[in-house]
Amino acid sequence: MEPRFNPPPAVLTLLDRLESAGYEAWAVGGCVRDTLLGRQPHDWDLCTAATPQEMLRCFAGLHLVETGLQHGTLTIFFDHTPYEVTSYRVDGAYQDGRRPGTVQFVRSIKEDLARRDFTINAMAWHPERGLFDPFGGQVDLSSGLIRCVGNPDDRFAEDALRMLRALRFSAVCNFSLEPQTRQAIFARRAGLRQIAPERVREEFFRLLGGRAATAVLRRYLPVFAVVLPELAAMKGFDQHNPHHDKDVWEHALAALSAADPTDLTLRLAALLHDVGKPLCFLQDADGVGHFYGHAEKSAQLAQAMLQRLHTEGQLCRETVELVRFHDLRPVPETRWVRRRLSRFGPVQLRRLLALARADVLAQAPADRAARLEMIDATAALAEKIIEQEGQLTVAKLAVNGQDLLRLGVPQGPQVGALLHRLLEQVLDGVLPNERQTLLDALEREVTKMP
Repeated sequence: MEPRFNPPPAVLTLLDRLESAGYEAWAVGGCVRDTLLGRQPHDWDLCTAATPQEMLRCFAGLHLVETGLQHGTLTIFFDHTPYEVTSYRVDGAYQDGRRPGTVQFVRSIKEDLARRDFTINAMAWHPERGLFDPFGGQVDLSSGLIRCVGNPDDRFAEDALRMLRALRFSAVCNFSLEPQTRQAIFARRAGLRQIAPERVREEFFRLLGGRAATAVLRRYLPVFAVVLPELAAMKGFDQHNPHHDKDVWEHALAALSAADPTDLTLRLAALLHDVGKPLCFLQDADGVGHFYGHAEKSAQLAQAMLQRLHTEGQLCRETVELVRFHDLRPVPETRWVRRRLSRFGPVQLRRLLALARADVLAQAPADRAARLEMIDATAALAEKIIEQEGQLTVAKLAVNGQDLLRLGVPQGPQVGALLHRLLEQVLDGVLPNERQTLLDALEREVTKMP
């Protein structure tokens, strides 16, 4: 039984407007694939036999944006929602590894679908004509298979990013790659060096949230290593340490599997938290491996990798911070939690504890239970303190710099130093965060000053 297509009314209106003007039109691509998978499509794209100029006449009076009219794409805002409508076309030669140098507009939906990347994306649907699937996309969906439309070498030569798209679909949908498609990815992976970092980043980050991300990263490491060569050094690197029963790469993958797939910052940190270990390896006289300074080295490498992908600032900073401090040993004591909560804030502290948990789950099982117990106890205490007290910083003290100036402290670095000293006493429970008590403490500090 074919899944029920339930497009927004605007989609039916746009299709009807084109068909009423004599131009065949279909919903196409991801919206069809997602519906057949039983998922709610994020957006609906349409294609039509109308040329760009014919589309402009057909949609006159609507809010139009000529997104890529030279390639046949028009964006129509309907009820404040954008819908892309594209003319049927066949592509000329791809000169930049991304877009065809020329396009030719055609009147055949099959010719248009033949230029697309994978069979599961080369299906079209119309409310009256039903599903049009000339390349077997529905069968591949049912089989959990990603297959290129036509010759995979040609598809990947046209746009190398399609290789990462295939791996992203594999990770997100838990699909396998058809053998020829898989072989072509390995053979043509060097082409990824030509792709803009932003495009690589978007596919790679979406892949990391997939339920099969670990399996895909494991199988296709040589492909990812083209754009992130630091990952390759982790594979097969024996840690020679009783706490670890996996090499550095398998340990990272195990940590990734244990991290929340909806938190990209945490997933990135889990994957990269030990990326610097191969550069920090030392073996003692007993043959035991040590990695002194590996957290800082991993943070440096993670920052370089994320910046290479032009990663947004906050995501980069927070990921690198998690990597840098991933070796913190949680202690279920109020003083420890308050200090870390003040330093990192609630969101990052939760992530650090989650990363510590994932790290332990990826290690040898010998002392795992005791360490998990410590982490879980610390996390429980952190939630209690967050709920009751929140994050205490200098800005949230019951006194401020103006109070110090009134006590005669000259404006300058001494003001900040005194406030931070006061904050530490509050965090440690030596003083309550009460104004008069803190003022008295400040007066005592000031009288000691030369």
